Amino acid sequence: MSAEQSEGDLLIKPSSTEHALYEPIVEACKTVFDPEIPVNIFDLGLIYTIKIADDGKVDVIMTLTAPGCPVAGEMPGWVANAIEAVPGVQSVDVEMTFDPQWGMDMMSDEARLELGFM
Repeated sequence: MSAEQSEGDLLIKPSSTEHALYEPIVEACKTVFDPEIPVNIFDLGLIYTIKIADDGKVDVIMTLTAPGCPVAGEMPGWVANAIEAVPGVQSVDVEMTFDPQWGMDMMSDEARLELGFM
């Protein structure tokens, strides 16, 4: 545990799930796919946090299935472009993190079913 992280801190910050733009933003994220896996990045569990401000500014914290993912440099731009197309969104900032590291347990049931893990 790092010095600036206390025991009560969440590794994944909560999303603005009550905001009216949350569902349309989730749907936009579901249009982005990892090129190596036939499942959208939201159901894969790669989107950790969607924080939406009242002024329409959206902050996204996401990860990749592996730090050496070949689209690491492109994926944040794909996510930002998809979210920017949502009416009401003013700006998007996508931050990449590997803390916590992605794991297969972060996938939705739909993703597990699609990939044959259920």
